[in-house]
Amino acid sequence: MKRQVDGRKARGEKRRTEIIEATLRVIERDGVAGVTHRTVAAEAGVPTTSTTYHFATLDDLLIATLIDCARDMATEVYWMIDRARSHGRGRGAEEIAKLLAEALGPKRGRTMAEYELYLLAARKPELRPAARRWLDVLTSMVRHDDEVAFRVFLAGIDGLLIQGLIDDEPPGEEELRPVVDYLLNPR
Repeated sequence: MKRQVDGRKARGEKRRTEIIEATLRVIERDGVAGVTHRTVAAEAGVPTTSTTYHFATLDDLLIATLIDCARDMATEVYWMIDRARSHGRGRGAEEIAKLLAEALGPKRGRTMAEYELYLLAARKPELRPAARRWLDVLTSMVRHDDEVAFRVFLAGIDGLLIQGLIDDEPPGEEELRPVVDYLLNPR
């Protein structure tokens, strides 16, 4: 027997996703301070009542956006680590450096928006569980023998991204590779 999909529910989930994606675009363009129900609705091309229906408060909207970013970031980092392990030490550092260079180059706006959301949790305790989620997800998804080494690796990646975001000329893959290689294999 074929399971019937509730069209209203599917449309509601689609609209919710569109609103979250629009929120991220607003943050990329204007920062978190630019997020209002009106600006997000205009960006999504939906009525303001739609944003308030799906997200009663701005905190609800920011939490949902942060969770969405955390899921996407965790998935991307998971596959990056998986590729790194399967290609061995040399290729792994190359793959990770390439992903970081992309995050600081063509995807710079999104990376900046994600970190702005992430850091907002320092001021808004209600966002902290969502901000910590990506670390928790990664820790549970990636098999690692040394918890401390894995946390150092993740902290190093965070540091490289934050430093790269404030550089006038972000580092390229060639500049990042030796640092990533060291994070993967500390001497």
